[in-house]
Amino acid sequence: MIKAKVVGAGGYGGVGITELLLRHPETEIGCLVSLSDTDRKMSDVFPHLQGFCDEVIVAPDDPKAAEPYDVVFFSTPDRVGMQKASEELARGAKVIDYSGDFRFGSPEKYAEYATFIGLDPTHLNPSLLKDAAYGLPELHKIGEAQRLVGNPGCFAVSCILGLAPAVAAGLIDTKSIICDCKTGVSGAGKKPHAAFHYPNRYDNMNAYRLSGHQHMVEIEQELSTLGAEKIQITFTAQVVPVCRGIMSVLYANLDGQTEEEVLEIYREFNKNNPFVRIQDAQTPASIADVRGTNYCNLTVDVDARTNRLRVVSHIDNLMKGQAGNALQNMNLMFGLDSGIGLASPGQYP
Repeated sequence: MIKAKVVGAGGYGGVGITELLLRHPETEIGCLVSLSDTDRKMSDVFPHLQGFCDEVIVAPDDPKAAEPYDVVFFSTPDRVGMQKASEELARGAKVIDYSGDFRFGSPEKYAEYATFIGLDPTHLNPSLLKDAAYGLPELHKIGEAQRLVGNPGCFAVSCILGLAPAVAAGLIDTKSIICDCKTGVSGAGKKPHAAFHYPNRYDNMNAYRLSGHQHMVEIEQELSTLGAEKIQITFTAQVVPVCRGIMSVLYANLDGQTEEEVLEIYREFNKNNPFVRIQDAQTPASIADVRGTNYCNLTVDVDARTNRLRVVSHIDNLMKGQAGNALQNMNLMFGLDSGIGLASPGQYP
């Protein structure tokens, strides 16, 4: 059995990976760590886990947290993982970090990201960056030799998966890319904030961080690698009054291809990606189709009138955008089938 530790267990990302680990046949939860809710049962903090996970949450300095585990999930803000990952790796663990700490392969690229979002640009453990993988299995080979993974951002997953086939095949004018993205309120995390207070969110929506969103940096990084050129995008993040889910509508100018040709390229690109589902514009699609699942549904459409590609990407931000993708990475890091513990149709309605 794979013995797992979850750091940041009290947040949405922590409880999300806990839920998934509980139904994974090859894992057991060995330790739950958090700065808040310490000395409380996980099931007291999240009552739906009563009888499923009654593990007591411990503080980071608890001796139990220092025991060796096979895999450690850091569901923590930026700059936590970079300080603690070495300790876990030294104890023999494989590490999956949810923040931006290990999404960039060099100190220079990390500094660009950190400066962009107003963080200290100095990475506190730069020697680890060369060994870290950007944890999007649809683009990067994650195998048993991989010990450190930077889990992607939720918006980044929806946009990269939606644009990767077109960029890789040279179908689009990369200078024309527009990412119009809407997310549910859970993307802001569990910590209360006035902007996400119910009266401010109900029957309301707004764009935010128009000066630049942190996930834009990794989207441009991954698309630039695929396209073998520097790619910059126009990215707009919006929050809408739903709990979970991301809908990203992605636009770019085409070079004259038909919808049938583009669909075939998207299907061929994803033929070995079980969690990416391609559909045409005539197939109904919504966030409800992926709620509670690790799937990314891509509706591929060509506006022949304007010669423009339009891809509608739906994911659950807490699953394929976070905990589900992390478990998919864990499976691959331990030589398991990527779908173990994830092959679920979700819930309807």
